[in-house]
Amino acid sequence: MSRILVMLALALLSACASRTATEGPTTAESGGVGEASEPRNRARMHTELASAYYERGNMSVALDELRIAQAADPRYAPTYSMFGLVYMELRENELAQTSFERALAIAPTDPDINHNYGLFLCQTKREGESVKYFMQALKNPLHASPWRSYAAAGACSARAGNVKDAEVYLERALKLDPDEPAALLPLAQIRYRQGNVGEARKLVTRYNKLVAPSSESLWLALRIERRLGERVAEQSYANQLRRRFPGSAEYQSLQRGQFD
Repeated sequence: MSRILVMLALALLSACASRTATEGPTTAESGGVGEASEPRNRARMHTELASAYYERGNMSVALDELRIAQAADPRYAPTYSMFGLVYMELRENELAQTSFERALAIAPTDPDINHNYGLFLCQTKREGESVKYFMQALKNPLHASPWRSYAAAGACSARAGNVKDAEVYLERALKLDPDEPAALLPLAQIRYRQGNVGEARKLVTRYNKLVAPSSESLWLALRIERRLGERVAEQSYANQLRRRFPGSAEYQSLQRGQFD
């Protein structure tokens, strides 16, 4: 998964849990409050554990926790969304697709599930289709971080070549959260291509201060300084790119002198 899409992956399961708690068996169906809530609580707890292992990069243990959650409560939608994220990371795209579809069948308006499925579609080169799910996520007033869905819609629209919509979504994301890294870098890249080098410089500089610079952000910053004629700053970014990302495509472009 690309750096920006990783930033945009949502595993905010506590909020999701509260929204989907009514989607399992009702008290009447289950025979009592305790019988209904205990499996749901176990499913939520193990799904949250899976999320923690996912964030640490331990996909094997994350899958084990998700299987326990699924056995506890097969109608707990966040479990399947988390399955989708793990399988997406493992490049098991068919399993990811099935998992997200199952999550949406249970909770079709859940913002986190729609957001994560949109990321999956974007990652699998269905960028145009992905935007619909980000917009569906944004319709839900309980969405905990709408700027992330706007940022995702912008980044994926940009990847699809739809620059006009990308600008709108990214600007909306930054209006809600001026320090959203996943919106700063794509918008900086757009501004650079438009020739608005000053604005691009502000955006990428803010990005590099907020998070650890990526090969993409260092490469963009280097080209901006080169275009501005700031050779000392350009060389500084070149040194960082060489030191941090010697195997990157961006560093290979630097070595070949291919700046644009």
